[in-house]
Amino acid sequence: MLIMKNLKIFFTAALLFLSISIFAQNDPDDQKGKFKRENIFIGTGLNLGFGSNSFNIGLNPEVGYSIAKWVDAGIAFNVNFFSQSVSDLSGNLTKFKNFSYGAGPFVRVWPINFLYVQVQPEYNLTTFTAKDVNTSNTITAHSNVSSLLVGVGYGTKILGSHYSYLTLMIDVLQNADSPYRDHYTNDPLPVFRAGFGFYLKAKRR
Repeated sequence: MLIMKNLKIFFTAALLFLSISIFAQNDPDDQKGKFKRENIFIGTGLNLGFGSNSFNIGLNPEVGYSIAKWVDAGIAFNVNFFSQSVSDLSGNLTKFKNFSYGAGPFVRVWPINFLYVQVQPEYNLTTFTAKDVNTSNTITAHSNVSSLLVGVGYGTKILGSHYSYLTLMIDVLQNADSPYRDHYTNDPLPVFRAGFGFYLKAKRR
């Protein structure tokens, strides 16, 4: 069931990218069907998340292509660390830690030149630990986790030169092992990503 769920997410994302690509080819401001080296971008971002007694930090390299002035698509990679401390009604303290790494496609749609909407499915390999502070008993588990990050952002983009961004997203899936959800309540945690990048130079003729 988990594999089928993951496949559905990525097939949905692929169809979304294809639809945007086809629609962008009808944009009169762009040259139809012409691949431009200077539309390829490479960048990285820093991921930060905060919640109830929790902390999340990660690194997010990315590579992509500006299909049109108003839409970008690509692949993002991530290395992420999450920690959280939770006390029960008896006062017992448990510390959760989650280390994950993975990748996934993303789309940024810019309705105006400084504001965008981002959708990013992710598939992560995780190592999860839970430690009872009172007894020092520790449980470790490994899992494969899907996330679907959706949010809005503010940024600047000069096509063919450079870009920077600040994004606020949440994981809209209900997977309790996600690095972007509260391990005690399973509520989504706000995810802040800030990054920058540059475009490749045009090929010399």
